[in-house]
Amino acid sequence: MRETTTDTVGTRLAARLAELRAEHGWSLDELATRSGVSRSTLSRAERGETSPTATQLNRLCQVYGRTMSRLLGEVESESAPAPVVRVADQHMWRDHTSGFVRRSVSPPHMGLRAELVEGRLGPGADIAYDRPPVPGLEQHLWVLDGVLEVTVQEIEYRLEAGDCLRTRVWGPTRFRCPGPGEVRYLLAVVLP
Repeated sequence: MRETTTDTVGTRLAARLAELRAEHGWSLDELATRSGVSRSTLSRAERGETSPTATQLNRLCQVYGRTMSRLLGEVESESAPAPVVRVADQHMWRDHTSGFVRRSVSPPHMGLRAELVEGRLGPGADIAYDRPPVPGLEQHLWVLDGVLEVTVQEIEYRLEAGDCLRTRVWGPTRFRCPGPGEVRYLLAVVLP
């Protein structure tokens, strides 16, 4: 697996976030109110001075009605969508704050409703999302290696290698790796 150059994806992500806000005609203050992300963080993210955390990016995706995969697909792909994406060309994004690593497995295509994402969390990593990017999002979470604790609609699940959880997401979710090692999982995301 290759990791996408942070500068390239980060620069394009910053530009795309600024474009989306401009397309909606929102000020930074209005976007901050809608997303719950501070104005200063939004400003720094749009200028490429910092990369949003997974939680912040999720909030922005919710406001813009996109999944994280779709938004990142918009900035990761520079050419027309292909039916096959080779492992060497599958883009990775890292949330340096939480240690979450996300790899886009599916070839990016805006017209499709389903996508596959590989996630990795180190021991002790804990990510909480206050809402789904798209309400009613269907998720199939298959743990490949390690242990993952997931909370969906206030129900806690402990998933071990080989376990699969299917949910529809309407509210807060939480992903936590209790350790002792890393957890690696495949997430199938299906738009409602």
